[in-house]
Amino acid sequence: MVYRSGQLVQTALAVRTISFVPRRTLTSTAIRYALNDGETKKPTGLFSSLKNIFLGGSSQKPKVAHRPSAPKKEEGGLGTSIFGSDFTSPTTGPMPSRPTGEQPKEGISGKLEDRDLSRLQVGLGPDPKAQLRWERKMAVREVRKRGRVPTKVQIKRTERESLSKSHWIKTSLKKLGPLARQIAGKNIDEAILQMRFSNKKAAKDVLEHLEHAKNVAIVRAGMGLGASNSEPSKPITVTLKTGERQKIANPTDIYIQEAWVNRGPYGYEMDHRARGQINRMRPPTTSISVLLKEEKTRIREWEDREAKAQRERRSQLWTQLPDRKISAQNQYYSW
Repeated sequence: MVYRSGQLVQTALAVRTISFVPRRTLTSTAIRYALNDGETKKPTGLFSSLKNIFLGGSSQKPKVAHRPSAPKKEEGGLGTSIFGSDFTSPTTGPMPSRPTGEQPKEGISGKLEDRDLSRLQVGLGPDPKAQLRWERKMAVREVRKRGRVPTKVQIKRTERESLSKSHWIKTSLKKLGPLARQIAGKNIDEAILQMRFSNKKAAKDVLEHLEHAKNVAIVRAGMGLGASNSEPSKPITVTLKTGERQKIANPTDIYIQEAWVNRGPYGYEMDHRARGQINRMRPPTTSISVLLKEEKTRIREWEDREAKAQRERRSQLWTQLPDRKISAQNQYYSW
């Protein structure tokens, strides 16, 4: 049996079940309209059009004739004072009216010369007494030793140095420590040569750091550029702290004054073993720091040691006391 909509109905005499999907027609299925995002369904048809004609309604929204615009931004200029815009009147908008009998206030101007310095002093020097105490302290420090500069300050002014620290190297202190002791006290070029032909694995990283430290010392500290005068200096033979004698040809050559290692953070790695076992490893990281100085520092230290040793020898030298007249004689023995 078939209905008007086209649906097939199973009868009692049917041998097997037959499924049938109904067909969509104009009489059986309502028409659906697709709406855009944010759009509402508007009434359409003959009734809505007649309603708009007789009642004066309209489905369209009224258009905005004028929209307010944002105020125009004021751009600053390169005037004589940064506070000039605070004292000048605004360029846009109605000008405020001023009474005829009122006169402009004095001292309000955009020029730097017309400003009150007493007001600026509040921000520049909030505590003038502390400023005076600091100036007095600095003056006393200069005249305390009759204007003589301390030894440490004099060394900082006349000698140059450069401290450079490397990145974290994936090695331990026991492996990097011997390399640091090997290059300590050597010329920078000789230390680079030692690391170049070393069989140690960490020597490659130390070599790269020494080359970087040398470049930094030359560019930033101005070390190793040679003497200012054109006359060649005579070679000087100095005695080191270890008793070794060394010949210095150029006082501006760079050498490694100190070299030490620094312990860094531990890493995290997995060690895969047999039968699915995994061990957690903590590989260490270490860095090396070098303090570079010029050979004139080594010469000055040798001269200081020689002067100190000479003073000690002179203090131990025995000299006979001068003859003096006998005074305060007594008939009794003095012992």
